[in-house]
Amino acid sequence: MDRTAVVTGASSGIGEATARRLAAEGFDVVAAARRRDRLDKLAAEVPGVRAVTLDVTSQESVDALAASLERCDVLVNNAGGAIGLETVANGDVADWQRMYDTNVLGSLRLTKALLPRLVASGDGVLVMLTSVAGLVSYEGGGGYNAAKHAQTAMTEVLRLELCGEPVRVVEVAPGMVHTEEFSLNRFRGDSAAADRVYQGVPDPLTADDVADAIAWCVTRPAHVNVDRLVIRPRAQAAQHKIHRV
Repeated sequence: MDRTAVVTGASSGIGEATARRLAAEGFDVVAAARRRDRLDKLAAEVPGVRAVTLDVTSQESVDALAASLERCDVLVNNAGGAIGLETVANGDVADWQRMYDTNVLGSLRLTKALLPRLVASGDGVLVMLTSVAGLVSYEGGGGYNAAKHAQTAMTEVLRLELCGEPVRVVEVAPGMVHTEEFSLNRFRGDSAAADRVYQGVPDPLTADDVADAIAWCVTRPAHVNVDRLVIRPRAQAAQHKIHRV
């Protein structure tokens, strides 16, 4: 029977690239996100991709997705993102709440809803798309750091709790990735500020690079678990060490 992969946040960036890549690997891909027009375009372009409208902050929406699935072999919790670069002292509680609700509680909702199907598959793979921001904190990243650290902690706990079950728990933690929307959303639509993040950086990661890493983790033999894969561009040696030309 064909294996089914659910990818959240699949309307753009890493989520879209992952949906395309897993479809190329032979999965039946459920591409889930809020922006249905983008998903429909993706499904029309890529055989094996099915569009499903999903808001990870809504339990009703998550339940509807789960009810529509006959099986789930792979879940990629990709939906999330960063908002703002204010200090903790100047942090906007609403922004922190939104980041926590999408990155952390969104992953929790999807995991709870689809974990029984992952177990029933006999070889389930749960992928958490976190960030190096969940491993190393930095100034101006308080809310995003907090959310990604929480998501990383959830991943570690899941691996412990599911030990002995036929489910692999994988964390993929990218560094600097240049996608069309991540920094733009973080800078609240200021495209000039968003572009400065990548200015002079030779070959930052692309969404396809991260999708390639996710696909590699998912397609390892059933007994091989990639606990955590940190992926950065060569130009980024660490959070604060970036080569620019």
